[in-house]
Amino acid sequence: MIKVIVCGGCGKMGSKVAQLIYQNKDMGLIGIIESPSHPDTGKDWGMSLGLGKTGIIVKNNLEEIIPVTDQIVEFTNPQVSIQHLKIVSKYKKAMIIGTTGFSSEEIETINKLAQSIPFLLSPNMSLGVNLLFKLAAETAAALSDDYDIEIVEAHHRFKKDAPSGTAKKLAQQIAKAKGINLDEAAIGIHSIRGGDITGEHTVMFTALGERLELTHKAHNRDTFAYGTIQAIKFMEGKSAGFYEMKDVLNI
Repeated sequence: MIKVIVCGGCGKMGSKVAQLIYQNKDMGLIGIIESPSHPDTGKDWGMSLGLGKTGIIVKNNLEEIIPVTDQIVEFTNPQVSIQHLKIVSKYKKAMIIGTTGFSSEEIETINKLAQSIPFLLSPNMSLGVNLLFKLAAETAAALSDDYDIEIVEAHHRFKKDAPSGTAKKLAQQIAKAKGINLDEAAIGIHSIRGGDITGEHTVMFTALGERLELTHKAHNRDTFAYGTIQAIKFMEGKSAGFYEMKDVLNI
């Protein structure tokens, strides 16, 4: 049985993942971590979500329960994720981070801290989105510089970071495929925040006379949660190193 702690397990994304882990016969939900100020801290996690008593008390100290787990899954914020990564690195556990909004400096810090553990960082756990990364890169490499490249992403009104981590990675993959520096690349990213949009990403390749669009639309958060479960299974028993969702999905 894979023993997992979910940090941010009372949030929109973390709770979805935690519920799937709790229901999976091959996994054990060892703990839920939230901030000290979260209203559910100290309460039974299941009661807070309407699932009934689970015996899993929401805690605010990862180090208190990390010795008895195999993996840590993180859906919090950049600052908290880095704090937790320091603890995970100390205890040599595997970690999956789905948090978005990291600055370039924070990514450098993450790369240094995660060198000694099995580690996966992805702005998006969806199979479809990770296939979009691949298709966008292949399309960019195949088309000439006559095509302008623009990325449009839309999310719900409560999303804090803009542009999305997925949009940033799309731009990175396109720039890499074209062999150009992202800072110098003419790739526009446009963000829309409104209502309850789960997540939509479109890459437009536009030339005189035609436009090619690659689009992914998430209908709900289940697709991200199921992808995270696949990632947990993939990371079981892995040696120290950096992994991506393309490794999990073998694409």
